[in-house]
Amino acid sequence: MAEERQLVVFSLLNENYGIDIYKVQEIIQYRDITFVPKAPPFVKGVINLRGKIIPVIDLKERFNLPEKEITPDTRIIVVEISSQTVGLIVDSVTEVLRIPKDNIEPPPPVTTIEADFIEGVGKLDERLIIILDIDKILTKEEKGELASIR
Repeated sequence: MAEERQLVVFSLLNENYGIDIYKVQEIIQYRDITFVPKAPPFVKGVINLRGKIIPVIDLKERFNLPEKEITPDTRIIVVEISSQTVGLIVDSVTEVLRIPKDNIEPPPPVTTIEADFIEGVGKLDERLIIILDIDKILTKEEKGELASIR
């Protein structure tokens, strides 16, 4: 039996992205976010998640993609980045799927987002899923800034 990766698949501007399921703590509906002054532009603010204050990042802003309005499908994926709990705003979460490791290729040299963020590209039938390396979407300095936002 081939080794597999299990991914939470979500969309940003009609493109499919995946995050390793082991990095995902939970997926919640979009909710009001409290603005935090002097936060980096891609940090939309903070939310109270069962008594814990967590910073929320707009992935489209982080990847320099055009904004899209919040819809009933908009979700916040709660992940752990370098032992820090963070929410990621995505357009929608579509599924959890398993993909054989043999179907994952290295990132292409030209993409719409920085190649450092991309772990690989998964091929499943006719679909392509950009697999993000969630630990690399923030620089060391940005992780430090996020830690001070609570």
